[in-house]
Amino acid sequence: MRTRTSVQMVAVLAAAAVTLIGPATAATAAPPAASPSSGPVVATQSTGAPGAVVSSEPLPAELWLAGSGDAYRMTYLTTGPRGVTPSTGMVFVPKGSAPAGGWPVIAWAHGTVGDSDFDAPSRTGVDPETRDFVASWLGRGYAIAATDYIGLGTPGVPPYLDGTAAAHAVIDSVRAARAIEPDLSRRWAVVGLSEGGQAAVFTGHLATAYAPELDFRGTVANGVPSNIETLVPLAGPWFPPGGLFKGLTNFMTFVFAGVRDVHPELDVDSYLTPIGRKLVDAAPVLPYNEFKKLSANVSVAQMLSKSLNNPQVLAVLRSYLQVPVSGYDRPLFIAQGLTDQVVPIPLTLKLIADMNATGTHPTFRIYPGDHIGSMFQAENDEAAFVAGLFGGGAPGPSGSLGSAGTGSTGTR
Repeated sequence: MRTRTSVQMVAVLAAAAVTLIGPATAATAAPPAASPSSGPVVATQSTGAPGAVVSSEPLPAELWLAGSGDAYRMTYLTTGPRGVTPSTGMVFVPKGSAPAGGWPVIAWAHGTVGDSDFDAPSRTGVDPETRDFVASWLGRGYAIAATDYIGLGTPGVPPYLDGTAAAHAVIDSVRAARAIEPDLSRRWAVVGLSEGGQAAVFTGHLATAYAPELDFRGTVANGVPSNIETLVPLAGPWFPPGGLFKGLTNFMTFVFAGVRDVHPELDVDSYLTPIGRKLVDAAPVLPYNEFKKLSANVSVAQMLSKSLNNPQVLAVLRSYLQVPVSGYDRPLFIAQGLTDQVVPIPLTLKLIADMNATGTHPTFRIYPGDHIGSMFQAENDEAAFVAGLFGGGAPGPSGSLGSAGTGSTGTR
């Protein structure tokens, strides 16, 4: 039986993980028509089915991943909070000839890189901290579809931490990539970190219903934030400014900006102080490095003028933040860093326990590193797991508390 103290501990630790999160629902969409020829597709389409290519062009050489044979920048359609909307992303194809059946696809779901169009990976490239990890999948013979997510590179405010919207963008990036590059297989899996770890989990929850014409094999998720909704009722002007709560300002700002845009009926500005409104206004228009200068030394408490403990606000934020613990029909691998201070391990242990209690049994591994380092330590285990999904070996064993990983013990 869970004690009140342990629940409070999880709620407090959850605050440190507000870095990157989201939810889920599904809608089945018609597949886009495949491109009849290789090379970039160029179009001016603005309406159509999710996954349809609006435009594509060769990706500048300086943004190519090591091991790329071809690479494209794409704009495609997906399903956002308001319906069909554009998203941007990249496609990377390995060197050499495709195997029989085409290159299997890894959909890469990136972590938080900012909230403005300036920060879109299709403009800046895969972020330096994860670039080598993402490139390693090319070296293993997988093509990569890498979404920017909705609003990051396209007009509008990103619905940050809306897991359903993020999952749609991930799934539709695979549809679009296959329309651009005909040598890509129907078989695919998703791999993500942090915000993208959350997106990957929601992708695993939605993929087969949302895109039944594809052959979805499973999910790998690193540093998955969860249980954040338990903290929301506690947020207000009294929110602790330091300790585990230090550094949450930027991420909470992105959440507020997205919720304010999609849910004007909540009057988000009425919950914000003048400095809070200034940050929320700036987040979608300033490059992340500039935004961090503006938000330096501002706490979440300084942003809030009153409690968020309002039924309407809580319902919306719960729909954004509550990670589903059941309803998965494909294998799921979750990796956690023992020294991760972005997503503390008690938070993930609770998620895994809740999943197991509902009959969902993910492969769960614990590594000694931090938020980024643990992903590199998990690399070999994750590669073996994914190979098993594609028929190259059996995925590793699962368990209610997982096991120590076998990857490198170094940090990155």
